[in-house]
Amino acid sequence: MGVIVSQSIKNTIVTYIGFFIGGVNVLFLFTNFLSDAYFGLIQYLFSTAAIMMPLMAFGVHNTMVKFYSSYKTRQSQNSFLTLMLILPMFVALPIGLIGYACFETISHWLTIKNSIIQDYIWVIYITAILLAYFEVFYAWSKVHMQSVFGNFMKEIFYRLCTTLLLFALYFNLISVEQLIYALVIVHFVRMLIMALYAFSLRFPVMCFSRLLNIKSILTYSVLIILAGSIANIILEIDKFMIGLYIEIENVAYYAVAIYIASVIGVPSRAMHQITNPLTAKFLNDHNKLELKLLYQKSSLTLLIISGLIFLLIVLNINELYHLIPEKYQGGITVVLLIGLAKLFDNLLGNNNAILFNSDYYQVVMALGVGLVIITILLNTLFIPKFGTIGAAYATFISVITYNAAKLFFVKVRFKIVPFTADTFKVGVVIVLFFCVFYFWDFSFHSILNIIIKSTVISILYLALIYQFKLSSDISNILNRYFGLLKK
Repeated sequence: MGVIVSQSIKNTIVTYIGFFIGGVNVLFLFTNFLSDAYFGLIQYLFSTAAIMMPLMAFGVHNTMVKFYSSYKTRQSQNSFLTLMLILPMFVALPIGLIGYACFETISHWLTIKNSIIQDYIWVIYITAILLAYFEVFYAWSKVHMQSVFGNFMKEIFYRLCTTLLLFALYFNLISVEQLIYALVIVHFVRMLIMALYAFSLRFPVMCFSRLLNIKSILTYSVLIILAGSIANIILEIDKFMIGLYIEIENVAYYAVAIYIASVIGVPSRAMHQITNPLTAKFLNDHNKLELKLLYQKSSLTLLIISGLIFLLIVLNINELYHLIPEKYQGGITVVLLIGLAKLFDNLLGNNNAILFNSDYYQVVMALGVGLVIITILLNTLFIPKFGTIGAAYATFISVITYNAAKLFFVKVRFKIVPFTADTFKVGVVIVLFFCVFYFWDFSFHSILNIIIKSTVISILYLALIYQFKLSSDISNILNRYFGLLKK
């Protein structure tokens, strides 16, 4: 358990550092060093590759984690790992051949609105394979109880390399075309380093002996392709569809707004590492009382933390947009809509963990498929009519509908809800702070204004939460922190 807690803490720190570097890249370097068309092109290419990744991986990165520990002999483990290494190629190669044979049709479809994509379509396919095999080797290290290095490569390495390449572009050491090729090379180098690290933990021995549960492995892989595709489509489909229907520079404007709003979701990612195994334990032990308490505590804690982040973002959004080029400022509405969707995500606490660790996993996938269909239909309807704000409307409606369905399903099947009286009180605090501070600014430089306003809001917000004892977990953290200061 000590190893799990230690690596969870390290992974959380790595995630936040990566998010900070990514924020610098997206908000300041891309927006100032590239034209909006090429910024949009890069976002489009790599978002589309991310959508394809689960299919290219054939679900292997999840299948490996689930089944590896079930093999006890050296030979069966070698056979299983051999299968995991070659299985993605059974999908990637046929897709490549189909893409080559139908290149003209695919190229015409993707470039109807933006011809700039034409010369870089191959980047999508190659990057999708590199992303897939990176995840395979990352899973290889996970099953050997080593996840921190892989998380560093995933969250920090690529973003740090991107920073260096953007400065190389700024100082005219490379062209923008070379930047795109270099980003593909970075994906390759990252995958190669991850492979070397994974093989240092256990070197592969090619073995093709028959596995007894091969049918279960393949069935699970196919189901996980669907689940992984749903998650990636939800995250990336709006950027892809913006590139299909309107000018590609709009992908850049949208990407900036989305990145700002996505900060609200970071606490949920960090807490998931802790709540997921606890949720599984309570479900396996049929401990409904502890499950309900965890559901409500995780919801309340995440609402308080993400509520503060939401306030800091939306109450400083005008000043923040003063720091980046003016043409990106139309994204304020996008930030608000996606921010509210992320806030609702956090309000559900460990809802996903309850569903994915229960016997209703396939129901969740069915809901996810419904969400993808709704998202695509709404994007098709809204983007041509409203532009990037239309994509935000589509995502907002889809996420709210999907979360409401999951909330209702857990209530019906498990007879529990995440809300308490304190949930309502925290909601009132968030609305109150929004109304009081939205139109209040200092007449200083934007950076100084953000710092002062954020400090005031944070102190008052946490003081209210502490004074009215809205969360025992938050109060304990504050007591511990102030206790250390007194010492």
